Amino acid sequence: MLPLYLEKLTPTELKEKTEALYELFVKCRICPNECMARRSEGETGECHSTDEVIISSVGPHFGEELPLVGTQGSGTIFFTNCNLSCEFCQNYDISHLGIGERVTTEDLARSMLKLQQRGCHNINFVTPTHFTPQIVDALILAVEKGLELPIVYNCGGYESVETLILLEDIIDIYMPDIKYSIDENALKYSGVQNYWGVVTDAVKEMHRQVGDLKISKRGIAQRGLLIRHLVLPNDAAGSRKVIDFVADEISTDSYINIMDQYRPAYNASKYEKLNRRITPSEYKGVVDYALSKGLRRGFEECQ
Repeated sequence: MLPLYLEKLTPTELKEKTEALYELFVKCRICPNECMARRSEGETGECHSTDEVIISSVGPHFGEELPLVGTQGSGTIFFTNCNLSCEFCQNYDISHLGIGERVTTEDLARSMLKLQQRGCHNINFVTPTHFTPQIVDALILAVEKGLELPIVYNCGGYESVETLILLEDIIDIYMPDIKYSIDENALKYSGVQNYWGVVTDAVKEMHRQVGDLKISKRGIAQRGLLIRHLVLPNDAAGSRKVIDFVADEISTDSYINIMDQYRPAYNASKYEKLNRRITPSEYKGVVDYALSKGLRRGFEECQ
């Protein structure tokens, strides 16, 4: 199966999408923060970024979901900064402290090609939202040099539908977190307004574009939606409502990784509800509820 950007788009169409994304960047409304920062003129957006792309690491990753990892790893490019401000972020040195290296679009294209040369199964953009125009610009250069791997958009779920529409036929695998169903907690712990309305609209649009996750006979993800949900202590995420949304409004064939690895990190110790790990019963309760709703893909190893 060819990646969508080769199957569906001509080079001219890909360039037109890039230009439209840069239009959203002039007074930045790439993401739902819509901070209107003139990032190309050096202003810093809500994402703590100007137009300079910063990455923290590039390389094969073997800690992602099995259909992404396969035998050769997921070709991850970790972008610095984030359009969310999660108080419990385990990668806070990257997302909050800004650790990373400035790169050009040419550098970014070369990184994609090197990951392909190393045998990775995909190009996995981690926290790409705030650099979307530059990423697609770099993709054009990489395609000209022979890139032919599927693209993974690995994000926090706080995405603009307007931006996602421009990414149609570019992204093969959408991998959003659904962090909360409780807007009050999203504002308190991640600093964003109307998270639930935004993430549900975004995930619906992602699913419209790529459908349920398709996995090859070799066990490698090729195209589709892969959802992550991190169970938080004291049900701070509102997990049952998240499960209801996925099962009732997306698909019971959805691939959803229900994650149990929460630990208090960064500023989590400041919040009583977040200042401990989850219990086995908290996690099992979410998994059992997902099973009762007909979901089964993505957490099979937990059953």
